[in-house]
Amino acid sequence: MSGSKNAARCSFQCLCLAAKSSDKWLQSTTRRGFVSIAPRNDEASLQSTSPPSSLDPALVSTPKEERQLMRSGIKPIGSRRRRAALQGSTNIPFEQLPYQCFQEARKILQTDREEKLQQIEVERARIARLRAQEPAVSGGESEKSRRLRSMRKYLEELKILADINDPVIKKRFEDGEGDMDRPIYRYLADKQWREYRRLLLVQRITQMNVIPDVLPFINPTADVHLAFGRRNVQPGEFVDSRVSEIPARLSVQVFDRGERQVSVIVVDSDVPNLETDGFDYRCHFLAANIPISPTATSLPLSRLSKESQLILPWLPPYAQKGSPYHRLSVFILRQPEGKTLDVASLREEVDRQKFNLRSFNDKQALHPFGVHMFRSVWDEGTAGVMKRAGIEGAEIEFQRKKIEPLPYKKKNPERYR
Repeated sequence: MSGSKNAARCSFQCLCLAAKSSDKWLQSTTRRGFVSIAPRNDEASLQSTSPPSSLDPALVSTPKEERQLMRSGIKPIGSRRRRAALQGSTNIPFEQLPYQCFQEARKILQTDREEKLQQIEVERARIARLRAQEPAVSGGESEKSRRLRSMRKYLEELKILADINDPVIKKRFEDGEGDMDRPIYRYLADKQWREYRRLLLVQRITQMNVIPDVLPFINPTADVHLAFGRRNVQPGEFVDSRVSEIPARLSVQVFDRGERQVSVIVVDSDVPNLETDGFDYRCHFLAANIPISPTATSLPLSRLSKESQLILPWLPPYAQKGSPYHRLSVFILRQPEGKTLDVASLREEVDRQKFNLRSFNDKQALHPFGVHMFRSVWDEGTAGVMKRAGIEGAEIEFQRKKIEPLPYKKKNPERYR
């Protein structure tokens, strides 16, 4: 019995000591929780965020840094993989990379470029001599104009061939630093656009029958981007009525040199007509005399001049309840060279509700070269958009007409009794 009592006494003392040590540990941890300890240098560097102004667009490699840079209005340069690789490399210019094969190849390309530059000078001299000749010597005015067009086209091809193989040119284009005033950068941008974006655009406007419902034919030669605020819209995408309530912002990138005046038209080709049991057209926006060029691509519809450009202001797209989705088409039409449309007279002539783009295009001798489209359908915000715009008919709901079957196809109820 004495042995068991001693064992019990020892175990009790051990439990008491354990309880005291646990109480001391709890007290120390609770006291430590209220003590402020200065973070270490590495922890401070992780917690602190650098301002967007200190971020290098050529070195940012994380999505968070890219978003901070984009908010400040600066786009990252190149791909994310390339920017991450540049962080651990020496700052050597691209054209001075210490690779013998690379430098020898650049010498060959430089020699070829000098030959192309000599051909350019020869072709310019030929064009100057032809322009100085009399039309009778050149075979007539039409023949002289034809030869000049052909020679200018060949001159532009030589300018492209002189720089097409330069690795520095391709690097600048991939980094988004290309000057669109130069033919080589316009050529590369046009080639990149035709590889995917133009194919997608043509597919959407043909599958959804924008062509030939609105216009019989169009050959897109300009890259048109559409956005509402910060929301970029892809061709054929459904857009919420509250998003499209504000005027759209366009970006029209042309790939041939020179400035030209264009007209911008937004048409809804799915307006229900109860009298004819079909669909009509409605113009949601119309403006003319807008100058664009390869370097001047921005086209905010809300900032156009009301005196000399704006004909019909922006009408928010809407689709009444029960009607199918509406196709909103955006067309960019080139005006004849040197022609300025009379905005004041067009305001009186053009009817928004009975607008026909085909007749307007033929009457004004316009040439469509850019197109975009999006779709609108009844949603929870359409009624509010129509009310704010002063449009009636938000309470109307369209329903499909029930077609009665022919007499011989009607079921006889006596057979089922």
